[in-house]
Amino acid sequence: MIIAIDGPAASGKGTLARRIAQHLGYIHLDTGLLYRAVARDMKEQGLDLEDAARAAATAADLDLASLEDPDLRAPGLGDAASVVAKHQPVRERLLKLQQDFAHTPPGAVLDGRDIGTVVCPEADVKIYVTASSEVRARRRFNERMQRGDAATYEGVLADIQRRDERDAARDAAPMRPAADAVLLDTSDLDIEAAFDQALGVIHRKVGRPG
Repeated sequence: MIIAIDGPAASGKGTLARRIAQHLGYIHLDTGLLYRAVARDMKEQGLDLEDAARAAATAADLDLASLEDPDLRAPGLGDAASVVAKHQPVRERLLKLQQDFAHTPPGAVLDGRDIGTVVCPEADVKIYVTASSEVRARRRFNERMQRGDAATYEGVLADIQRRDERDAARDAAPMRPAADAVLLDTSDLDIEAAFDQALGVIHRKVGRPG
């Protein structure tokens, strides 16, 4: 069983994916962490994020154990990851890793931006999670305030909008819903309501897993 959950930054897809995986007893992969890890490693080496060849080489040497690094959630890495993710050679390096993970029994939940369209177009369930840019910016701003980070709502909103534009416009696996994905707008939903709706989608698509 493969469940693909895609959507833009701060839409709630990661939290939702973790909840679904835990509920079903499946494994979970936040594929965005792969690109954040590549960006982190490049920045640590002083490499240019726009250098596709060096980015691909960094992706090839990625230590998956390093995905546990809490620094991957640092605010600046999200934008850096978006730059790295636009390089087709990087996406090619990481594609097989994601596909192998997806086929781990008894099932896997993957969240990202191109799971249902590129990584796992054969996924049993595809959900595209979204919310207005203003709502997403407010969520991200609140997260940063709770961590004690310096930020303004206006700055976070600008970052969200810039990242949306870059992710949707890139040539390599642009962010978009799969044709057969179910759209889940979380603008007016808390995590419990979103979780209930997502489970409803899964049950309608494949019955009750397990």
